[in-house]
Formats: sequence, structure tokens, C-alpha cells
Amino acid sequence: MLSRVADTIYWLGRYIERTNGMLQVILTRYISSQDSAGEFNWGPLLNIYGELTEEEKKSIETNSPKALDYMIFDQSNSASVFNNIMFSRENARGIQDHITKEVWQCLNDYYHMIRDDNMRKEISHADPISTIGQLIKSGLLFTGTIDNTMTRDEGFTFINIGKFLERTVHSLDITRIKMIEISSNPEDAGNALKLRYLLYSLYGFEAYLKIFKGNFTTKNALELILYNPEFPHSVLYSLERLYKYFSRLRAESLAESYERMEFLIGKTMNNMKYSNMNESDFITLDSFLFQTSQDLFEISATFSKYYFGNT
Repeated sequence: MLSRVADTIYWLGRYIERTNGMLQVILTRYISSQDSAGEFNWGPLLNIYGELTEEEKKSIETNSPKALDYMIFDQSNSASVFNNIMFSRENARGIQDHITKEVWQCLNDYYHMIRDDNMRKEISHADPISTIGQLIKSGLLFTGTIDNTMTRDEGFTFINIGKFLERTVHSLDITRIKMIEISSNPEDAGNALKLRYLLYSLYGFEAYLKIFKGNFTTKNALELILYNPEFPHSVLYSLERLYKYFSRLRAESLAESYERMEFLIGKTMNNMKYSNMNESDFITLDSFLFQTSQDLFEISATFSKYYFGNT
């Protein structure tokens, strides 16, 4: 496969996974705003899903309709949901020989949904929960269509490398944000609710209830989100899938490139697997999560350099 095509497919996987994660987090954050007794602040999400100056951020961070519109629809925000879907479609347009007709049609439908002015009005002025839910379903339909219609060839491998790399980054970022909130007042009775919203943000609430029977503690939440090998949004699960899909490239790779990437992914995966975080030591926890994020950025940059020729 040409490196240009592989790069395009890889980023298709990243953009769609980023979109799915963003929407679930935004929806959960909006729902939590309805439970907030005081003024609700979108600042933490605007920091990671936007490009605003501090002054611009302050002007909308307590205005839910404006914050939602900026993160979901604003075309001047390169991190918006709209732009992620548009970039995905542009990538897919150029590689239609490497994806199925069903994948292209599903993504095209998703693109036209996000362009619908009525949807934008619904989110800003009417029913954000149901409307964001429709977008989430379309994203999940797209990922399911990939799994059920694409052959398990190089294209499928590259799209999943992008998907699981992005998922790992996302799970770490959202966990760090919530742990910082909890660390500001570890004894706060409201921390159990914050943990619930963290789990909702990562599609983990039902899994948590089945495993831990509803006893909401920071230790248990971190056990699920960081270490559980069967929870599909845990950091360890995502790293193991990243390693699995990368291993499929061995035969087509230069030995030096493959060995360097195998080392980086394996090191990050084992650092996570054999770490033992103390949930009450928030400084060490945050340092560990931050370092893992930095390791993932190195994996991403090295992969782009060796496999796509990007510097």
C-alpha cells in the first residue's frame, strides 16, 4: 500500500474515533450541567476541543448554547466535530478503492447530518441531549460498518491503528481532567457523582456497575479505566489492540522501523500494565498519566515518520 494511502486511512480512523469520544464527553458534560446548582463552566473542554484565547474562552465558557455550538459546529475551530467529520470525509473520498461502498455511504450520510442547519438549531436552542445522541449513533454506526464490511487487509489494519491510538489518548485526557477536579477537594461528597460522569464519558458506567456493584470509588474507577483488559475504552485494552494491529505490519515493514515502533508501543503498554497507582496520590497519578500521553505522542510521531515519511 502506498504510504500516502496508508496515512489517509490511518487519519480516517483517528478522526472518527476522536469525534465519537468528543460527542460522548460533550453530551455527558451537558447532562452534568443540568445537575449543577451553581454556574456551570465549559472551560476544561474548551481547552482541549478548541483554539480560543483566554479572553475568547471566558466569553463563552458559562454559556452552554455558545460553547456547544463552538465545539460541535464552528468551522473556524479546527478541533470541532464538524471539521473532524469533514476531514474524515475528505480522506475517505480519496481512498474509495480501499474502503467499502457501505463505509463511504455511511460517512457521507454522517457528513450531511452535521451540515443540517436544523440540527444546529436543535442543539443551540431546543434539545441538545437527543440531537447529540443522534450524532453519537451515526458515529457508532460508522465504526460498526467498518467492522462488518471491510476485509481484514492493510487498510483495515491502518484504520484500527489510528482508532486505538486516538482512543488511548482520549481516555487519558478525560481521566486527567476529572482527576484534577477531584483532587481539588478529595473529601467532597460530590466526587462519587464526578466519577459517574467520568464513566459515562468513556462508555464505562454499565461495565462499572457489573464489576463493582455500584460502589463508586476513585480506586475502582481507575482500575476499570486504566487497567481492565476487557473494557474496550480502558487504556490497557486500547494499547493491547494498538500493539496487535501494529504487529500485522511486520512482514511489510523495514526491520529498523518495525523494531523501533514495537519497542515504543511495548514499553508504553508494559508501563501501564505493571504500574500500581495510589488513587490518593494525585500528584504522582497526574504525572504518570501525563507521561503516558507524552509517550503516545512519541509513538504517533515515530509512526508517521517511519511509515508515512512525515517529519
